[in-house]
Amino acid sequence: MLDRLSLRVRVLLFFAALGLGSVAAMGLGGWVVLSRADMPELIAPMLQAGILGGFLILFLVTGIWYLFDANVARAIDALANAIRTRAVAGVNDALGPERDQAKYLGDLAPAANAITQSLAQTRNALAESVARETSRLSAEKSRLEKLLSDVPVAVLLCTADFQLVFYNGQAVNVLGAGGAPGLGRNLVDYLREGPVRHAYDRLSALNDPDAASDLICATTGTGRLLSGRMRVLRRTDNTRRPGFVLTLRDVTSDLRSHAAREALLAELLDRVRRPAANLQTVIGVMSERDGPAPSEDLNQALMTEVRALSHAVTELGQRYDEGRNDWRAQGQIRAADLMDGIAAQYDAMDLSLQPEGPDLILSCDGFELALLFRWLGEKLSGAGHATRFRFCLTEEDGPGALFDLMWQGAHLTVGELDAWLSDELDPDIPDLTARAVLNAHATEVWSETRPDGWSLVRLPIPNARRATSRPPPIQREVVYDFELLSKERNAGVLETRLEDLTYVVFDTETTGLTPSTDEIVQIAAVRLVNGRRVQREVFDTLVDPGRPIPQSSTDVHGITEDMVKGAPTIAEAGKRFHDFARGAVLVAHNAPFDMEFLRRHEKSIGVRFDHPVLDTVLLSAVVYGQLEQHSLDALTARLGITIPEAARHTAIGDTVATADAFLKLIPMLKSRGLHTFGDVLGEVRRHGRLLKDLN
Repeated sequence: MLDRLSLRVRVLLFFAALGLGSVAAMGLGGWVVLSRADMPELIAPMLQAGILGGFLILFLVTGIWYLFDANVARAIDALANAIRTRAVAGVNDALGPERDQAKYLGDLAPAANAITQSLAQTRNALAESVARETSRLSAEKSRLEKLLSDVPVAVLLCTADFQLVFYNGQAVNVLGAGGAPGLGRNLVDYLREGPVRHAYDRLSALNDPDAASDLICATTGTGRLLSGRMRVLRRTDNTRRPGFVLTLRDVTSDLRSHAAREALLAELLDRVRRPAANLQTVIGVMSERDGPAPSEDLNQALMTEVRALSHAVTELGQRYDEGRNDWRAQGQIRAADLMDGIAAQYDAMDLSLQPEGPDLILSCDGFELALLFRWLGEKLSGAGHATRFRFCLTEEDGPGALFDLMWQGAHLTVGELDAWLSDELDPDIPDLTARAVLNAHATEVWSETRPDGWSLVRLPIPNARRATSRPPPIQREVVYDFELLSKERNAGVLETRLEDLTYVVFDTETTGLTPSTDEIVQIAAVRLVNGRRVQREVFDTLVDPGRPIPQSSTDVHGITEDMVKGAPTIAEAGKRFHDFARGAVLVAHNAPFDMEFLRRHEKSIGVRFDHPVLDTVLLSAVVYGQLEQHSLDALTARLGITIPEAARHTAIGDTVATADAFLKLIPMLKSRGLHTFGDVLGEVRRHGRLLKDLN
């Protein structure tokens, strides 16, 4: 119990015990004297003397305690905090006010200053040595980052919990429709989980780092279809599931180019066939009309050449039609992935699609089939047939399968469906029609009505097979060393270590200091992942408060009414900030002030800000004690952090300063035995009164 008390509290208890013990000793001595002396007249004077002496003793002990606390205990506490700051938080400044405060501690302050200066020199020398030794690795890292940023496909590295560990520039473009990715965020925030989860489960069960799985997946926001390939990393710990690498590619441009090539070839053959046939007909008519002529041999030779040309072109066209399926890349697509991608597109169109069917591997162009069924859903809903569909896959006795798009509603006639087949599937791919997709897959489509009242459009797939698992191969030696991949994510935040949590440090600028009536004019935030600030993951936006900004507020943060014209409202900006902070612990300086503004608008934003929250004011009180100053300026100065004058009292400037201060406070909290979020939360609750006084 006593080992958890601070030094000053222990000193107070010591002097309290000394004073009370002295009074008790004096009282006991008086009682012994009076009990042995038969002098009743001395009882009253001795009692008065005892009470007066007791008060004098308590007064004397209290005065000595005050002097000791002010000049010794408080000085030792300040000196200890200064040493811990320089030892743990990386501050290299010499002891200043702390050394002056410890002037009555003899040689302790100079000795502590010498130790901290020696530590700073050692740290600087070590940093220089490490910098020299790692310069080559830094250059290689830079080259690798540039190489990966120029790779024409999106590359994502994720943990087994789908937590993003790495992504390149192409990933930002490919996943942009679902929001730019962020380290530590969950992959299913951007991609539909089904295909990715199925591919990971299949590959992780194989335990083969060389195995790869092709998949079709869709973005969560717009249902945009992507071509993916997943490879699971080698398992280095049998108690931990391995991460995986996922490459993604948007094939819309490939489909557009392919469709244009198909149209060009078809047009070329058609334009050659017709003149050749016409020429042959004309020459035949001329021969019948003119009869034998001096140029009969020439005409005969011409007729022979034209017939040969016509025959060759006709044969070429037939061979093109027969071999087109072989020329086209028909991939091996898992039916569940394809159907999930189609369902995502229907969701984006506010249509309902319920996929059903066995686990099959289809030989087809999944993207063209997905476009075909999306287009068919648009047509059926636009013509008033239905908005809710079932999508059934049935395995045939032979090598094929059947897709049935079913609905309960008006029947689609064969003539109506046939008229639709000449329409383009997508405005961005004008040469790709429904009939072209059917021809490419050597199949047809027709409409039916079942006896139970269901209407359907049926499309056969010529080649399909049951999905089977591969036998596990021999283990191969491959080494991976990414720190995030080695971290286990605990189920509860309270039990999670501080360094394993993802934080979003934020700050707001407002029209005033009353959260119940004033409004936000700017929100800024940065992400802290794995103990560092991610440079490119920054949130910074002005907010239209919908009310005038007082000049007194503008004088502080520099934001005028003209600057916020056209800016998003708090409903829009708050939703974007909530998405940016999803799954993270919120950190702010005097957090209740900022959180009150956000929580007041939860209804209009449409979300709840129920994140775990840490306050750097309270963390500073835990580390340095309540008697110190805990403003942002005082905290950053104590930690050796400089806030540029131009950035002070701007949302992004204060946010960056708070983030840097928080990163330095984490090791100091750990040095006090506070290792988990629950440990810190229990400690800061003791300082809650500080925030009430501050506000």
